[in-house]
Amino acid sequence: MKRVASFIEKTMSAIFTVCGFLAVGFVVLITGFLIVSGLPAIGKIGIVEFLFGRVWASTASHPSYGILPFILTSVYGTAGAIILGVPLGLLCAIFIAKMASKRVGVAVRSAVDLLSGIPSVVYGLVGMIIIVPFVRETFNLPDGANLFSAIIVLAVMILPSVISVSETAIRAVPKEYEEASLALGATKTETVFKVIVPSAKSGILTSVVLGIGRSVGEAMAVMMVSGNVANMPSLFKSVRFLTTAVASEMSYSSGLQREALFSIALVLFVFILIINLVLNLVVKKESE
Repeated sequence: MKRVASFIEKTMSAIFTVCGFLAVGFVVLITGFLIVSGLPAIGKIGIVEFLFGRVWASTASHPSYGILPFILTSVYGTAGAIILGVPLGLLCAIFIAKMASKRVGVAVRSAVDLLSGIPSVVYGLVGMIIIVPFVRETFNLPDGANLFSAIIVLAVMILPSVISVSETAIRAVPKEYEEASLALGATKTETVFKVIVPSAKSGILTSVVLGIGRSVGEAMAVMMVSGNVANMPSLFKSVRFLTTAVASEMSYSSGLQREALFSIALVLFVFILIINLVLNLVVKKESE
């Protein structure tokens, strides 16, 4: 029996090791593919013109490959989604973990889980049917498919990540902290916002990291509600994100246009990598 148990233990250890190296290998493979596919176009176009050019006209007789509108749109869209989604998600997590009764908390938690399982295309469809007409009529615009509509959709899409991770972090705060605060005369609300939330700061920041990753990497939903036009970003203008630039043109691209799309994917990859590294350093510092 001991030999069998030892054999099983060694086998499982080997399987876990292989899976771990496979994950690393996939990351290295994707990174290498993007570098090899993306760098040639940047060299042909010029890195300054490519990153800071204001005009994208890949199918014109004299094509232009400036992706600054896409970069700024992705930054503004992600920032707007975080500004709207993180406070709402954090308050919802506090409600589930500390304020709601057990039955209500289970019901809300189930709704959040269901929200996380909705496909991106459904978010985009609901946005097209409800949010786009609402924005158009509310602000008296000729077209409601714009950056503002995309921000609203992205804010809703990041809620499950923010709520789930924040709730877990809040529940992980030792009960003694809450009891000591209440014993000193603080109200429940004061205890939540002055004791529990600061104690769960690292977990909440982790939820923000996940929310940013979901927001930056989304393509289908924002393509359906943003107008998908290569304009310099403005709140009520049709815009195009880095992700939607690749998704919308890859099917019919060729030559330098196709290479430029791979370059956009490389820029997006580096963009997400930098954001994750910076935020993870912040989370690690807060944890220490």
